[in-house]
Amino acid sequence: MSIFDVLMLKTISPFIFLLFISINTFAYDFSEVDQVISAGIYNQAYPGAQLLVGNGNEILYSKSYGNFTYDEFSQPVTENSMFDLASVTKVIAATSAIMLLYENEKIDLNDPVSKYIPEFTGRGKDNITIVDLLLHSSGLIAWIPFYKTCSSKSDVLNTIYDQDLNYSTNSKSVYSDLNAILLGEIVERVSGISLDKYCEANIFKPLGMKNTTYVPADEIQKNILPTENDTYWRGRLLQGEVHDEAAAVMGGVSGNAGLFSNAGDVYIFMKMMLNDGQYYNPYSRGLKAEYMFNPELINLFTSKFTDLGYENSRALGWDTKPDGLNSKYRIPCGELISENCFGHTGYTGTSVWCDVDRKLIIIFLTNRVYPSRENNGIRDIRPEVHNKVIEAVSK
Repeated sequence: MSIFDVLMLKTISPFIFLLFISINTFAYDFSEVDQVISAGIYNQAYPGAQLLVGNGNEILYSKSYGNFTYDEFSQPVTENSMFDLASVTKVIAATSAIMLLYENEKIDLNDPVSKYIPEFTGRGKDNITIVDLLLHSSGLIAWIPFYKTCSSKSDVLNTIYDQDLNYSTNSKSVYSDLNAILLGEIVERVSGISLDKYCEANIFKPLGMKNTTYVPADEIQKNILPTENDTYWRGRLLQGEVHDEAAAVMGGVSGNAGLFSNAGDVYIFMKMMLNDGQYYNPYSRGLKAEYMFNPELINLFTSKFTDLGYENSRALGWDTKPDGLNSKYRIPCGELISENCFGHTGYTGTSVWCDVDRKLIIIFLTNRVYPSRENNGIRDIRPEVHNKVIEAVSK
């Protein structure tokens, strides 16, 4: 429901208002979606979840499932509960910050990374561009266990600067946290402020995303679903503390992970993306629409890059629908989503996808790594959730 709908409904009788809400709420039958998600809890693929289905105008369905943990008296998940978004941070924070800097002509996407981070040179890295980082075709290795050798943000960055290339730049796509960490560092160097402060001031606050934050304050940590019982490094159950080790070493703020949020806030962001960058700033006077990004920029960043000389499903920062032919797992967005889509997943069990052709947003958040990351049941559940949602809205 748009803000205009709310204002108009203030003049309608309470009975008609309730009738409108009821029709809107039960316009689709999501019972099969509920069954898939609830079965996931029963089979202990995750203890808790949030699902939100919407379009560019309104929320079509929103429901919370399960509890924070499998304990008998664990608190139930509500619409206000928050999740560790993990790698969904890459698109909502790092990629969006890069988009803003590019739109404001602070950076050029084809510039070498070394222009903004002079330390990132040598050993074949001089020609790596911002585009290469966004497409995950930089040549950098997929992952480094920074927590074993690093104790600070500078340690992590210096380790990346000292890396040899793992493969030739632009020869293939290898998803890597290192690329997103560097994107976050570029944002900080160009803007002159930390990534979390930049995103809060320029993305989260203007959109009214009140439940989205890096490094959650102590008073809200109890409202965040726990992730893993970390027995190999931190020696404690993680709740309100970033699960990703690299982001943790960096103080909780990184381009690759670190955001905490809920489905309602993520929907606000995705609705803006689906509506060509248009949103209504809750802090501005009146109801004048504003634009976070221009439509051409959103199309540039969310469209699959082709003619690269290698197989690719990546857009700039975002992922699109992979063909799934060379994977032993089902594609996370499901087989029924249109080819014209963009989205991202997170290691903790989070995902967000937008089917542009259907004008459909699907946000599915879980804490599948509780109590251990060895639990991979989400791999079959997530695509089935997306398929069932699309079937429900297509009937």
